[in-house]
Amino acid sequence: MREASYAQAAGGGGDLSFFLIIALFFAVFYFFMIRPQQKRRREAQDMQNTLGPGDQIVTIGGLHGTVTGVADGEVLLEISPGVEVRFARPAIAKVVQKSGEVIPEPDVDTPDAEPFARSADDQAEPESPVTETRKQD
Repeated sequence: MREASYAQAAGGGGDLSFFLIIALFFAVFYFFMIRPQQKRRREAQDMQNTLGPGDQIVTIGGLHGTVTGVADGEVLLEISPGVEVRFARPAIAKVVQKSGEVIPEPDVDTPDAEPFARSADDQAEPESPVTETRKQD
C-alpha cells in the first residue's frame, strides 16, 4: 500500500515539468521567431507608408526606379525616362535614396603605381590552364 502512494506522488510531479517544458518551448519560439518577424514587418510597413515622389527604390523583383506618384495602395515608378509603371506598395523592397537626400561620393585614393603592372618576364603569354586529354598516337 505504501509503495502505491509513493508511485502516485512521483508521477504527479512529472506533469508539472512537462507543462514547464512546453511553456518554455513556446516562449523561445515567440522570442526567436514571431517577435522578430513582427518587427521586420512593422519596419517594412513604415518604409512603404513614408514613400514620396523622388525616392529611388528597388522592388522585390529587383527593378530600380524613382517614385513619381503615390496613391492609396499603389506607387507610380519611373523606370526609365518616359516609362512609368504602377506597383503595389508591398512590392517595394527598399528605399535606396530618399528625395532631397544627397549621397556623398566615396573617397578613393589614387595609387602611385599601377598595381597590375607586368615585369619583362611576365610579358610572355601565360600558360593555358586547359590540359590536353586526347589520346596521343
